[in-house]
Amino acid sequence: MNERRESVLAGITADNAVLSGLMVISPVIICGDTIKNAQALIWAFSIITFLSVLISSFVPKGLPYTVKVITYALISSTVYVPVRAAADIFYPDAIQRIGIYFPLLAVNSLIVFQTEAKFFRMGRLRMTASLFFYILGFDAVMLITALVRELLAYGTINSRIADVDMLISGLKEPFGGFILLGLMCGLYRKLRSVMSRGGSSAEEGDANVSGK
Repeated sequence: MNERRESVLAGITADNAVLSGLMVISPVIICGDTIKNAQALIWAFSIITFLSVLISSFVPKGLPYTVKVITYALISSTVYVPVRAAADIFYPDAIQRIGIYFPLLAVNSLIVFQTEAKFFRMGRLRMTASLFFYILGFDAVMLITALVRELLAYGTINSRIADVDMLISGLKEPFGGFILLGLMCGLYRKLRSVMSRGGSSAEEGDANVSGK
């Protein structure tokens, strides 16, 4: 039961798409410099990825791998069209800033590659839950990165002026996002390692107490 729960929650706890798998990092690095940009990306990524993977799960498994990948891309591109139209209404300024990285969400790694490697090997209910947490893992990283960069680079939080004594202008640039994301990756993997060792120690202690 614990292994099943950990597998479903892996998108946050042990296998974050951005911090662990280094997937979908371009939007985070290039465009994740303000909360408004992050909100637009989170909204689009979540809807496009969830609907695309869910619909793609009904594609016949017997098709050649190349045909399936092309089909997944076509499905996600179809889902992208209404999402982009809605984004132009709700996030017009952010969409202009994000540029080419917005349509690239339609062919992100979770849709094109992780479908076959991970999600479609699960039952549909378990797949849906696991997919939800993978998306949530991306959303959390996107939001935290944007919050830190906007606060320290622009001195604002969601476009509202904050009391910041010193600004780091480099954080608004892609290289600043790359450095910040690298630090977050290191911290995440360190915490994951510590938690893993703690869990192993607890299991060994239980085994010793039970006499196994």
